[in-house]
Amino acid sequence: MPVLGMGGYFFRAKDPGVMKAWYKEHLGVGGGMGTDEHGQGNEWVWFTQGGPMVFSPFKADTDYYPVEKQVMINLRVSDLDGLLTSLRGAGIEVITKPDWDVPGLGRFARIHDPEGNPIELWEPEPKG
Repeated sequence: MPVLGMGGYFFRAKDPGVMKAWYKEHLGVGGGMGTDEHGQGNEWVWFTQGGPMVFSPFKADTDYYPVEKQVMINLRVSDLDGLLTSLRGAGIEVITKPDWDVPGLGRFARIHDPEGNPIELWEPEPKG
């Protein structure tokens, strides 16, 4: 297959500037984050680390995330506890449920961005 992976994720926002700044400040996500294999940055590109990604449609009536939202972003993280402490310190509501954590897969938490879009944070279970 010629498709190598995700090239971008685009979504509508009432105030794109505020949303861009929020994602960058609280999650380190967005243009200008990280560098490529030559140490070069780019104001438009977020250089991510390789790893697993799930691409999956859900049933239209799923209750896995709010029905009024078309999508939910899932971000792979390396230190879920540290990130949750930081988010709570910034006044961001964090939701965790023991049944979301799956042995062999990892731990999960949820937050919402300033426009109410659900964000799932996933710390994969360490290998080995």
